Amino acid sequence: MADTWLIIGLGNPGPRYEATRHNIGQMVVDELAARRREAFRAHKANARVAETWVRPGAAKLILAKPNSFMNVSGGPAAGLARFYGIDPDRVVVVHDELDIPFDTLKLKTGGGHGGHNGVRDVAKALGTADFPRVRVGIGRPAGRQDPADWVLDPFGATERTTLPILVSDAADAVELLVEEGLVAAQQRFHAPRA
Repeated sequence: MADTWLIIGLGNPGPRYEATRHNIGQMVVDELAARRREAFRAHKANARVAETWVRPGAAKLILAKPNSFMNVSGGPAAGLARFYGIDPDRVVVVHDELDIPFDTLKLKTGGGHGGHNGVRDVAKALGTADFPRVRVGIGRPAGRQDPADWVLDPFGATERTTLPILVSDAADAVELLVEEGLVAAQQRFHAPRA
């Protein structure tokens, strides 16, 4: 489809994981849908989707949340890309990133998965790592906590005060990436917040 983008928010299914760090990608996609008053519906690709536009007359957005667990996100991502006829360079994956401090965004296209099993599985299923990513910083745990446990914990009280702004900024970054391209989005969101 011409000028159609697939925006995939990575996370884990079910209420147990909704408010965890690993689900921030799905929080961002929820924000994009809420801005447009769109509801998600079941899709045969094992995902929930909402079809909308960046703004009237602009690029179409397929907002998606896989029903699978994080580490097997690739099947739903590839299934949706095939169903809608969307090339990997228009599949934007929004995900948590341990190696970026909390309340920080980084955008890139391609490159490695940095140990993120969800991104690894999407790259494998799409047959390429060359897709845009909105990486939402969650930081690493202090002390000796295992990062695998950290990502499945809810955000702390202090983090929760900033979380709505971070989610909103990440949604803004997706919109700018789609409308003006990666470089414009990087220039805006890689700079420290004023």
